[in-house]
Amino acid sequence: MSGPRYDVIVVGAGIAGSLVARHLGDRGRRVLVLEAGEHTADPDRGHRDALERYLAAPAKTADSPYPANPAAPWPTAVAGDGTTGHLVQRGPLPYASGYLRTNGGTGNIWTGLTPRMLPEDFDTEVFGYGRRWPLTYADLEPHYRAAEREIGVAADVTEQRDAVGLSFPGGYVFPMRAIPPSHLDRTLAARLDGRRVTDPVTRDGVELRVTGTPHARNSAPHPGYDAGAGYVPAGAHGRPDPDSRCVGSATCIPHCPSHAKYTPLKTQARWSGSVTLTARAVVSRVLTDGTGRATGVEYRAYTNTTSHTTPTTHTAHVTLAAHADVVVLAAHAVENARLLLLSGLANRSDQVGRNLMDHPVLLTWGLLPKPVGPYRGPGSTSGFEGFRYGPGRRVRAPFRIEIGNWGWVWAKGPVDTDVAELVGRGMSGGALREALHTRLSRQFTLQFEMEQAADPANRITLDPVLRDTLGLPRPVVTYDLDTHVRDGMAAARGVSEQIFDLLGAEDHTSYRPPGDWPGRFEHRRRTYAYRGAGHAAGTHIMGESPGTSVVDPWQRCWDHPGLYAVGCGSMPSVATSNPTLTMAALALRSADRIEADLTERDRPLTVLDPGAAV
Repeated sequence: MSGPRYDVIVVGAGIAGSLVARHLGDRGRRVLVLEAGEHTADPDRGHRDALERYLAAPAKTADSPYPANPAAPWPTAVAGDGTTGHLVQRGPLPYASGYLRTNGGTGNIWTGLTPRMLPEDFDTEVFGYGRRWPLTYADLEPHYRAAEREIGVAADVTEQRDAVGLSFPGGYVFPMRAIPPSHLDRTLAARLDGRRVTDPVTRDGVELRVTGTPHARNSAPHPGYDAGAGYVPAGAHGRPDPDSRCVGSATCIPHCPSHAKYTPLKTQARWSGSVTLTARAVVSRVLTDGTGRATGVEYRAYTNTTSHTTPTTHTAHVTLAAHADVVVLAAHAVENARLLLLSGLANRSDQVGRNLMDHPVLLTWGLLPKPVGPYRGPGSTSGFEGFRYGPGRRVRAPFRIEIGNWGWVWAKGPVDTDVAELVGRGMSGGALREALHTRLSRQFTLQFEMEQAADPANRITLDPVLRDTLGLPRPVVTYDLDTHVRDGMAAARGVSEQIFDLLGAEDHTSYRPPGDWPGRFEHRRRTYAYRGAGHAAGTHIMGESPGTSVVDPWQRCWDHPGLYAVGCGSMPSVATSNPTLTMAALALRSADRIEADLTERDRPLTVLDPGAAV
């Protein structure tokens, strides 16, 4: 097998892979991007097709705009179900998150929230749990700013400094002004700002304050950005468009009709001509030479097998190879670990696939006394930040509280569920319409996103028997929640009850029927349940030593020069913030390191005069 040679091969065209490819392509590097899923040659047509599929889908799930692909299947997480699809579940509890294998990856269907990690998140060992990063917030801060520019973040720097405790260079502003708070946000702020609740686990009082969340979606560009140069947001597929803004379509997951939300397709539209994308290419092995240096990849190129209904046990494909001086794995935390295990690489520490983390999400939901206008705008525009930090993390997992703008959709399903329930009570006609209006207009949800510490027992392995349609072993997930996380959920449930009381809200939270809540468990004589946030992390963990980690602080695999594993899989902790911005910052930092390595490779050799003194 042979093939062309590149400077860099990037495996995966999601957010991290697309950013690495752009950064290196802009410097003239020959970059091949291999994408396991489908790629639409005409982005405008692909956007319209995805929207039409979503609108026509009987179930509006996260992946409904994208037809199933037997050659590159993905796990689904509908209504907390993490037991179907691509992943084989063998843990005490289900890993309840999914991801997407198509061009752009899960970056096509993400919520678009981009908070930074807190400085103390980089070392939870001082709180008695987890792992310490080989980086600090100060080390990553310049790359946070670079990522905020690349994906176009909307936020208020003063609010993030004062309410969240983040540090920024003097004079810094975000590229775009903060997304306006929803009517629900303003209602809760009027009732709760300045009030205090008691942490049921630590017994400490915590002040409530509704705080805006940073977003990777277009709002009003900030004229003061970049020392007054301003910022021009990207509209459809990356083209500059000062008028492209969020219009509150309420379909951020999975599809933004106005192109306001960032997706990797916007970055790909700005790739230089030296970047080549090859889709329908499932990488099956990383190639190395006798010294362990990465030299390229093998991949299985398949024909179009996309199908909604036809079961497929085998997919026609050919095995090809591509070669490069640098190989970058950017295929998602699960798929990166799977590929390293398939290749038998980078596992001196026995940590490949281990330390799988997510944000287990506890949901609570209810009805407010007055209408609050749900089911419009981004899924969450604000939250409560006071439980993310502090000494309380010693005894229970910290958490962010997102204020959910989309009614009870994540907890109970679409409004059809409410219709069916009321019809089942015998309602019809005007009485049904009035009952629906009374219920739907007052719905709200609180989403408690728990930090989960790195635990080697939570892991990805390969099934010894089960294969996908290309003949590759399917990934197996073993997953559980430790006492620290469960105590965090207990604290969150108690905080929720106090917030509901302060609001005078009816609490409708119920984790029944059990079949709708695979992530259901008993803890200290009370029932809890969780959904998965889709924030997989930790499977090729970063560290200071090759004996205890898979990659170094630059995301280079310790044992294999020229091999990088980038993405959330490198993160030693997932903290409480949505991890995408941190992943993007790490990817850009690694791209800088790769460019430095390639520059050193290209440096002319100095030939000494044989007669000169050394």
